[in-house]
Amino acid sequence: MNRSGLACALLAACVAAGVQAHAFLDHAEPRVGSVVKAAPAELKLWFTEEIEPAFSSVKVLDASSRRVDKGNAHVDSAEPSVVRISLPPLPAGAYTVEWRVVSVDTHVTSGNFTFQVRP
Repeated sequence: MNRSGLACALLAACVAAGVQAHAFLDHAEPRVGSVVKAAPAELKLWFTEEIEPAFSSVKVLDASSRRVDKGNAHVDSAEPSVVRISLPPLPAGAYTVEWRVVSVDTHVTSGNFTFQVRP
């Protein structure tokens, strides 16, 4: 391999490694965009990297943008890439989950998704 080919290969490896250094939402329960028949007692979010608890947050909002979660979001001690937050009994309706997390390597990501409770 010539020098320019080697340089390109090294650059590609560095870029790929950098992409993996951010904690992106992998999946959630209830699932993103899902309709559930019963309100869950807890929301769980799985990320692609371990999460720094001190700088991460999750909140659940109703259709009026009023916060409805119990305010106890925390990183699971057994699974450091999972964030959990408790929910009270929720009436039927649409809910938005807003999250902002910092991976253990200090990269910040954020996003939101919805789910619905429809008995």
